[in-house]
Amino acid sequence: MFVSPLGKEVFNPLDKTHLAESVKDHLLKRPVTKLPPDRFRGAGIYAIYYTGPFSAYQQIVRIAPNDENATPIYVGKAVPPGSRKGGYGLGADPKDVLFRRLSEHAASIGSAPSLKLSDFHCRYLLVDDIWIPLGESLLIERFKPVWNICVDGFGHHDQGKARRGQMKSAWDTLHPGRSWAEKVEQPNNKTVEEISAVIMSYLATRAVI
Repeated sequence: MFVSPLGKEVFNPLDKTHLAESVKDHLLKRPVTKLPPDRFRGAGIYAIYYTGPFSAYQQIVRIAPNDENATPIYVGKAVPPGSRKGGYGLGADPKDVLFRRLSEHAASIGSAPSLKLSDFHCRYLLVDDIWIPLGESLLIERFKPVWNICVDGFGHHDQGKARRGQMKSAWDTLHPGRSWAEKVEQPNNKTVEEISAVIMSYLATRAVI
C-alpha cells in the first residue's frame, strides 16, 4: 500500500504482504491429512493441528482441523537445498524436502509418551522457493501457534555434543522422549507444571488476528 496525493490508499497487488497472504490463503484451503502424509516431492509450508486430550492444549482443539479458522499448534517451512546456506535455492530440485520435514515432526511426536501421533493432522502447500519464508512468517503472525511462540524446541534437530551442554528445551521438558534430547545435561529452568501453566495462560489471552 502507498498513499496517493488525495490521501487514499492505493492497492499494490505485488506488495509482499499481499503475496504472502495469497500463499497463506491457499494453504488454508488445502485438505487436512494424516501426519506424516504419503510421500511426495516438493518444498513449501505446512501447518500441524492437534486434536488430543493433553490438558494444556484444550483451548486449540475446540475447532476441527478441517475448518480454516482452526488454530495450528505449529507451522513451518521446508526450503530447497541451498536456501539454508545463504543462497535462495532457486531452481534447485527440492526432492522430498517437505515430506521429510513433516516425517521428522511425526517422529518427534511419536517418541513422546505424552502425545499420540494419531491426534495430529497437517495441511501443506508446495510453494515456489522465494515465497516460502514470507508464507511461513504470515502464518506465524496470523495464528501465533503455541509451539512456535510459547514453547520452544519442537523444531530442533540433534546436533550431537554441540547441544548437550545447553538447557533442555521447554518442548522436550513437557514432552520427553526424543533420545538425543535426553542427553542434554542442563534441565529447563521451568517445571512441567510451570510450562503447562504458561501455555494455558498464553492460549487463554492471545488474540488470533
